[in-house]
Amino acid sequence: MDPLEKFEHQVRDAVKIAFERLGTDVPFDIEVPSTGIADFAVPCFPLAKVLRKAPPIIAEDAAAKLPPMDLVSRSWAERGYLNFQVDDRQLSMATLGAIFDMKSNYGRGKVSGTRVLLEHTSVNPTGPIHVGRARNPIIGDTLARCMRAYGYDVTTEYYVNDVGKQVVLLTWGLENIPADKLSPVDRDKADHRLVVYYQRANRMMEDDPEVARQVGHMLRRFEDGDKEVMAKVRRTAKLMLEGIIESLASINVVIDQFTWESGFIEDGSARTVVERLTRSEHCGQDQGACYLELKPFGIHGKETRFFFTRADGTTLYTTRDMAYHLDKFSRADRTINILGEDQKLGQAQLAIALRLLGQERVPECVFYSFVSLPEGRMSTRKGTVVYLDDLIEEAEERALEEVRKRRTDLPGDRMLEIARAIGRGAVRYNIVRVQPEKPLVFKWEDALNFEGNSAPFVQYAHARACSIQRKAGAARGEIDPSVLTNEYELKLIRVLARYPSVVRESGEKQRIQALPAYGHEVAAAFNQFYTYVPVLKGEESREARLALVDATRIVLANVLTTLGLSAPEEM
Repeated sequence: MDPLEKFEHQVRDAVKIAFERLGTDVPFDIEVPSTGIADFAVPCFPLAKVLRKAPPIIAEDAAAKLPPMDLVSRSWAERGYLNFQVDDRQLSMATLGAIFDMKSNYGRGKVSGTRVLLEHTSVNPTGPIHVGRARNPIIGDTLARCMRAYGYDVTTEYYVNDVGKQVVLLTWGLENIPADKLSPVDRDKADHRLVVYYQRANRMMEDDPEVARQVGHMLRRFEDGDKEVMAKVRRTAKLMLEGIIESLASINVVIDQFTWESGFIEDGSARTVVERLTRSEHCGQDQGACYLELKPFGIHGKETRFFFTRADGTTLYTTRDMAYHLDKFSRADRTINILGEDQKLGQAQLAIALRLLGQERVPECVFYSFVSLPEGRMSTRKGTVVYLDDLIEEAEERALEEVRKRRTDLPGDRMLEIARAIGRGAVRYNIVRVQPEKPLVFKWEDALNFEGNSAPFVQYAHARACSIQRKAGAARGEIDPSVLTNEYELKLIRVLARYPSVVRESGEKQRIQALPAYGHEVAAAFNQFYTYVPVLKGEESREARLALVDATRIVLANVLTTLGLSAPEEM
């Protein structure tokens, strides 16, 4: 139930009539502005070329031709826009009615039945997730939540790279490096215990040709299907995944299923891809290694050759990735990949190769810039890295300091519980609030700002709504929304009414940054409301205002849940 739907339908019908009276039936868009100037706006700029008039004149002419509307209190032209303000009383009734009817389902779209396979995270199982890659699981999980809220049937998936040289190197290290030769581990967690083996083995391979030979031999045995080696490497990857999964769970990211890269060697599908591509007219060889020449498809520079076998005939990651996507297409109507910006060329090459395999479909991609800290870049191989676990731990510690300053009345365990919710929420929110393709430098003054565009600000508004309800006690019965006439009441109602359209923007258009921006807008409007409106006073309006507080609580909880954050009842 979208409370704005019936209003939008009337506006759309009226604008259509107005344009028909002007002698045209050009299509038009209706926007739901967040500026507060109007509830709906029709931009006339796209119509200028068709109608051969300036946008302000089009808007003024259309405004003069609008029919009467019982749901709209005012319509006017301004700076090339045709604006509409809906009736306050009817909007209040529709909005509060929809929120209380739907509660936790308010804002959710109709179930579409479209199956979406959303791959995210998929980091190599050779060490803990570091801060630079932390954006991937948070974007992926948030997008999955938004798309589910919109009505898609979403399955999230982690593609486990258990074939590459890095995992084989780690497996060799576990078998050959004594524990007393390793650096001490700060964190008793599977991925942290194992990464020091990888770092040590990497240094040994660089310094000792014999180690490089042994690792290369092990890799060849793996790709030849040696079951003993494959079992060892799979076991290593599973151990590492235990720690990675634990890190993801700490920020409320849950992966639905895992697909193993080695499976495409075992079932022969990677070899089938090779056989089909070698028959392509675009296939060439360089010292025995097979590649596709992609220059005819618009790929230029040094990367026109897309290799899919080594000189010895073994498959590459690219080959198995093609087999993986063919498998994906058989399991879903839409496939979406969350990838770092460094994968853009690889995905363009993959799309061409899939078309040469006869596929009309290609995966949809959401690319993101990497997260950095003010201190600079990070490197996994050298061991100088800030892990996601470190970031979460520091977030909780900093949040605990804030809780201790503000809530001296709470026992220690309750302080820790609140600090965990604030700290972990701050990490997720601060990462997803920035458009994925924009660079992000993670700063604590932004993430834990109780007054700005942050998780604590939105969570605190929810806690404040819960506190007001506790003070007020149980509701007394029916309410009359028509008594809500104060400017701050009406502003808040208008913000709450927009939530379904924000879910649509976040889930359908994949603009997940719209959701935290909206959460901040709700919290800010609610803060103004309870600052300037005496909620618990006045017989006539008290119950209606308390209902507005409850409606705000519901919407804030829905926003926080869709963002993957907790909605604390006290802070």
